[in-house]
Amino acid sequence: MKPDCHAAEIEDCLTSLQSSAGGLAASDAAVRLEKHGPNCLPQRPGQNPVLRFLSHFHNILIYVLIGSAVITGAMQHFADTAVILAVVLANAVIGFIQEGRAEKAMESIRGMLAPHAAVLRDGERRSIDAADLVPGDIVLLEAGDKVPADLRLIRSSGLRIEEAILTGESVPAEKATAPVAPDAALGDRSSMAYSGTMVTAGQGRGLVVATGAKTEIGRISGMLADVEVLTTPLVRQMNVFAKWLTVFILLIAAVLLAFGYFVEHYDFTEMFMAVVGLSVAAIPEGLPAVLTITLAVGVQAMARRNAIVRRLPAIETLGSVSVICTDKTGTLTRNEMMVASAAVTGHLFSFEGDGYAPDGAVWLADSRVNGLDHLLLAELASAAASCNDASLHSREGFWIVEGDPMEGALLAFAGKVGIDVRKELAARTRTDEIPFDSRHKFMATLHHDHPGHADIFVKGAPERVLGMCAEQRAVTGDCEPLDEAAWIRSADAMAARGQRVLAIASRQIANEQRTVDFTDVEGGLVLIGLVGLIDPPRAEAIEAVAECREAGIRVKMITGDHAGTAAAIGALIGLENSEAVLTGRQIDEMDDAELTGAAAAVDIFARTNPEHKLRLVMALQSQGITVAMTGDGVNDAPALKRADAGIAMGRKGSEAAKEAAELVLADDNFASIVAAVREGRTVYDNIKKVISWTLPTNAGEAITIVVALLFGMTLPVTPIQILWVNLITAVTLGIALAFEPTEDFTMRRPPRPRGEPLLTGQMAWQIVLVSGLFFAGVFGIYAYALDVGHSVELARTMALNTLVVMEIAYLFFIRNIYGTSLTWKAVRATPVVWGTIVTVTAAQFAVTYLPPLQSVFTTEAVPLFDGVLVVGIGVLLFAIIEVEKQLRLSIAGRVHHRLEQDESD
Repeated sequence: MKPDCHAAEIEDCLTSLQSSAGGLAASDAAVRLEKHGPNCLPQRPGQNPVLRFLSHFHNILIYVLIGSAVITGAMQHFADTAVILAVVLANAVIGFIQEGRAEKAMESIRGMLAPHAAVLRDGERRSIDAADLVPGDIVLLEAGDKVPADLRLIRSSGLRIEEAILTGESVPAEKATAPVAPDAALGDRSSMAYSGTMVTAGQGRGLVVATGAKTEIGRISGMLADVEVLTTPLVRQMNVFAKWLTVFILLIAAVLLAFGYFVEHYDFTEMFMAVVGLSVAAIPEGLPAVLTITLAVGVQAMARRNAIVRRLPAIETLGSVSVICTDKTGTLTRNEMMVASAAVTGHLFSFEGDGYAPDGAVWLADSRVNGLDHLLLAELASAAASCNDASLHSREGFWIVEGDPMEGALLAFAGKVGIDVRKELAARTRTDEIPFDSRHKFMATLHHDHPGHADIFVKGAPERVLGMCAEQRAVTGDCEPLDEAAWIRSADAMAARGQRVLAIASRQIANEQRTVDFTDVEGGLVLIGLVGLIDPPRAEAIEAVAECREAGIRVKMITGDHAGTAAAIGALIGLENSEAVLTGRQIDEMDDAELTGAAAAVDIFARTNPEHKLRLVMALQSQGITVAMTGDGVNDAPALKRADAGIAMGRKGSEAAKEAAELVLADDNFASIVAAVREGRTVYDNIKKVISWTLPTNAGEAITIVVALLFGMTLPVTPIQILWVNLITAVTLGIALAFEPTEDFTMRRPPRPRGEPLLTGQMAWQIVLVSGLFFAGVFGIYAYALDVGHSVELARTMALNTLVVMEIAYLFFIRNIYGTSLTWKAVRATPVVWGTIVTVTAAQFAVTYLPPLQSVFTTEAVPLFDGVLVVGIGVLLFAIIEVEKQLRLSIAGRVHHRLEQDESD
């Protein structure tokens, strides 16, 4: 980039970069991309893999185990030392591998969120990855866009850009195309738009003068954003819990060591090994890694469902969402606008077609007609194609829109009428325009043709355009006084059928006039007609809304559309209350207390703006409701930030909205929001299952040792055997729960209360119950084995296998925490579950029956009958806790039913 391009004339900049106002040829752009490289900032080097691996040992739980390994090694208990180190190493290896996969997933997600840019290539508007921009490209800018490279502006229409990241100025800078002084400060270079800044208003075009590291932001900063850290408040809470649990366990271990040595007079070495076994049994060393893996699996599952997580706490939040506030267009509907009807003086036409294809039937009443045979219809279609910034392209048999979908539908409408859009636009040169803005609600363009005519075409909201018209086009083609009341009735009739209505008008002016401003269009226009566009609901959105209602989630539609249009679409998709509609004007007249009541009762909000969205979010949150909010515009950012879960549209969303959101929908589909809520509930359930499995099983192992030491009994399981159980189960069975699929009826449960703690009284009861049953099972089989005359070694081997079998049985139980585990689906389980069970079973057979391992772990071969008895204890454990769960769920169901009856009474 030339250092003084901000001071150079537009033509000089175009010449120096060998470009033109029509953009580059695609072949030329490819050559330049090869020369200049992609338009990306240099990537910060990732963490050294060795350091990343060593970081998995930086944990108080692991420090305790390493300390135990060092002391047992010094005491020459090398087998124990080896097993402890194996536990530590296995935990680190699994954490390292899964963290690497998680980082790759997050990197791929960053790639999916890569910004796009609208450019002129081969004279046509195209959407490309911002990384493919090259010097000389012509970029089109609109409100809500992030500027993709450093640009020398060549066209500016009301363009304002927020440059705070470069200049510190919070007020958006107004832009123009005139050169500025060579020594102008960065914030005073009104002829430039810099990479990374945000367009807040207006439209413009710019010549790319610098990309990648050569941009201003590239010179200042090596990188704009880091990879998302894979943690959430829940995981941090569990890490703190694990640390305090470790301290508590170490205190208990120290007390037991002192008690056993000084009171019971055990051998110190024997006592110390028992305490080491207790510590390893009780400390949930694998819990942090498994929780992180569960989150990583959830992120990948959401990405497969087109819901891209930008901030991980959103996963937890989604599980408790009770209201989803959603846009209509493109989210609940297909975002394939089609002109369904057109009204001109004396006639109402209707249209058929598929998507944006510029061909289809034109109907007048019940007769199919040729659109060009009707003069006013042809004029309406010609004006709609001229006052238009979009373009249509056929790719692989499908017609797609570059630009606004509504404008694409108008081009398709012109094609159906019989207008050759390319020929029409080539015959008229656009010389000036007033871009559409929500504040003035219309767009105007000025055109000159070769015979010397100059025409202004205007399209916009009917109530706005009608107020700008004095006359209407008569059936004869002449002008006659405007019958405003009749046109309003026509617009209302279209809107009542769920159509979005646009009015189109024109005016002839002197050929010498080359600019258009507001004074040219106020009051002197001639109305040509109305067009009614419809965006049909997505079939999957209708199903998703029904699923939300079953899940206790209220769906509220917030749209800028006409109230009649909104009500019609609301009824089609099955909103709970599709009759009541609250408009933006009514919201403005309400105070906060009134809006709080209305926001809860009403499901459709029409004619709203982004400020209304923010007020609605705050009104719902004031009632303790967890709110998810969708948004796509730059002005939606405050509402997205305020919502508990901000959801941006990946396709039509502005970069500002994506940066403010926790979640981005790659397909802009409402069904993907519901899928994300389902995945959020699944991830939370799986985290709960991991904790519910880890804590009781660890407690069961620990209590077995504690009771034996306190009452002077022989340990039913030796310290090295306890270490073995932790090694083989913690790295297999616990991790299997991270991959659990969604439970049946997950979306038929009401949302989780907002502040519900993870460690509830129910979980505490579960820990006590299961720990007691583990203790009874292990001591029971040990006592039985001694009673029938088995050796202590065989009795311990049976106790060891009983412990593992009970952990497997408890795994099958915990897989279904909200329903019965006695189903064929539960027995079939998942490949991961069966893979871990086969692995653990094979390992137990090896320890029990292979002589080399028998000598290490002091085990003996278990007879067949006793083996069956061990398995039977696992089945009995499963039966007891399953019956307890069914009783608990039955009582909870009856209480819930009684509460519902009391509320209805």
